[in-house]
Amino acid sequence: MRILAAALFAAVLAQASSPREIPKVPQKLLTRPVPLATGIGHAHDAVGTDSKAAQAFYDQGLAFLHSYVWIEAARAFNQALRADPSLAIAQAQLSLALTELNEPSEARAALERARTLSSRANDHDRRHIELRRLQMTAEEHAGDAAALTAYRAALDEALRAFPDDVEFWLLRGNAESPDPADRGQGSVAASIPFYEKARSLAPQDDAPLHFLTHAYENSRHADKAVASSAEYAKAAPAIPHAHHMLGHVLLSGGRVAQAVDAFEAADRVEREYLAREQIPAQYEWHHEHNLDLLGASYAYLGRVQKAEDVLKEAFGLPTALAVQAFNKRNYPAFLTSRGRFDEARSAAAVLVAHPSSFARVAGRIEEARALMVAHKLTEAADAANTALREIRSSPPAGGFVFAALQGEFLVRTNQREKGEPMIRQAVQKLRMLTGPDAHINTIFTLEALATAMRDAGDWDLAAWLAEQMVEYDPAYAGSHFASALALEHAGNATGARQAFAAAASRWATADPGLPERQTARQRSK
Repeated sequence: MRILAAALFAAVLAQASSPREIPKVPQKLLTRPVPLATGIGHAHDAVGTDSKAAQAFYDQGLAFLHSYVWIEAARAFNQALRADPSLAIAQAQLSLALTELNEPSEARAALERARTLSSRANDHDRRHIELRRLQMTAEEHAGDAAALTAYRAALDEALRAFPDDVEFWLLRGNAESPDPADRGQGSVAASIPFYEKARSLAPQDDAPLHFLTHAYENSRHADKAVASSAEYAKAAPAIPHAHHMLGHVLLSGGRVAQAVDAFEAADRVEREYLAREQIPAQYEWHHEHNLDLLGASYAYLGRVQKAEDVLKEAFGLPTALAVQAFNKRNYPAFLTSRGRFDEARSAAAVLVAHPSSFARVAGRIEEARALMVAHKLTEAADAANTALREIRSSPPAGGFVFAALQGEFLVRTNQREKGEPMIRQAVQKLRMLTGPDAHINTIFTLEALATAMRDAGDWDLAAWLAEQMVEYDPAYAGSHFASALALEHAGNATGARQAFAAAASRWATADPGLPERQTARQRSK
């Protein structure tokens, strides 16, 4: 059920905001020798080594680190250490990559090696190593405000000592996030001056562009986010995430067709990389994330066959990342939206058996949703109660998540006076969520609820939900389709025809056989 999906996504995101919990990558892959790469953007930080090769691979590691390509970052830092085993700062940066690759003990060991070697390092490198120690401490004690304060204070001191050090400016911008494990994706408006300073010091670097994109997007500066993401994609054409970020911000701005082009570009680059390096797809967290948004974007445009193919592929990929485990509900939700209830329940059963509590909650919710739409309300109640027990055992899945499911159930069982307020409240909170993932989930959620209310005969609430859809996303064909159905039921034939025409025009590139498109075209005449 997409209303619960988006709401729970926000709750999960608050606890798992960086891609750390992925399947363990074999050490032999992380230590495999690598050549110097091209097309990955530019990064440079002069470190304490006389080896040109060590410096070059260290810089390569930074470039990959800033673009969230954790496997290649680890390989590059290991290559730098082969060229100069005494390069302590490379061990510190390796610890960060290993943290993101769900290797906490190995990350800690790398940091300890860095600290052991640091007695022979210069002041610049020692400061980076100490900063990594403070950052890791803050990560491990996320609820301790003093740990984050100490990390920020050390960064400020480092900037006073090295005012032209781009990496210190980037880290300081990252540290404006309340999450000490943030790598830039949670950047806030207060991060922007730090990234702009880094960009002024190193205009050829792509990392400031990447982090500025996140900061602009999170602070709702859409035009600036599009501009910086386009520059990032141009600066780092071999980085899947660079293309993905452009799609990310285009999607946030309602430019979904253009977003699809960017997500498809990211997918091509990603698949070429995985094939070339012989890396199983489940080890690269970004692949599944890009598929999630690509599949959702196809569905938004009415290209349902492509949407199904992509969402099914993402569903089948192993993952231990909480957000991505929960996002696997996209596939059974899609099947339910197409009236394929038995298939949706089978997919939900896969999630129910998942080791992640977030996936299990998603599975129970999608099972209950499919059963309700199929009018199997007794079974739906059982599934919903099981979901509630799972939610209670997993605090981040709380909040208003369950209220939306319960609201729909109450309306369907003729308890509208109780159910309608729950749905209205959930919708208002849902609309407050930010980001492209939340945006596209929100519009699909509103659509699913409007469909459910029409099915339950609650046309007043269905009309209100249609109004919410048009207000929230007037570019979406489904918004106008829901409005047309409500207007038609209310006897407003002229308004209905206009709304059907608006829907048909926005489904111009949809699958020709899409039933909603065919209906919209027929009734707009």
